[in-house]
Amino acid sequence: MSDPVRIGIVSISDRASTGVYEDKGLPALKDWLTAALRNPIEFVPRLIPDDEGGISATLIELVDTERCHLVLTTGGTGPAPRDVTPEATLAVADRVMPGFGEQMRQISLHFVPTAILSRQVAVIRGQALIINLPGQPKAIAETLAGHERASGIFAAVPYCIDLIGGPYLETRDDVCKAFRPKSAQRRAQS
Repeated sequence: MSDPVRIGIVSISDRASTGVYEDKGLPALKDWLTAALRNPIEFVPRLIPDDEGGISATLIELVDTERCHLVLTTGGTGPAPRDVTPEATLAVADRVMPGFGEQMRQISLHFVPTAILSRQVAVIRGQALIINLPGQPKAIAETLAGHERASGIFAAVPYCIDLIGGPYLETRDDVCKAFRPKSAQRRAQS
């Protein structure tokens, strides 16, 4: 039996949070994670506006109170004045994981030249990994899964969570094959 996991999913949008349009970030995150992971998942969703203090408070709540081991955000990572997700995320970090942001931009550059405008970051807070993802559902899936020319970031997420003391995440290889050194792999369970 796979370890259960609590995953915080946060869609950050002024307009979606006030009902101006339907949020597509939370369903995209939930659908992709449900397809990719074998683990029983308890999602802890939040739909919030682009407010730095509110974003930081939400991330702290999801990690410190809700005990999520993984928190994925979508939205608010561009250069516009209201795009404050990276600042809010860095404000709650114990450690920064720059490789995730670097790889997300590399993946996105294969699709759009404006990927260089993205400011996504990933951090560790306590025993949780927090990752800022793009705002569009298609870009979320591309970033997580990757494509033929670039590995998706999610391949490294399970081992990172192992290293910080979280549950053992098991992926479905047809969606996203997790990478772990042989010494860190569990035997296949029947």
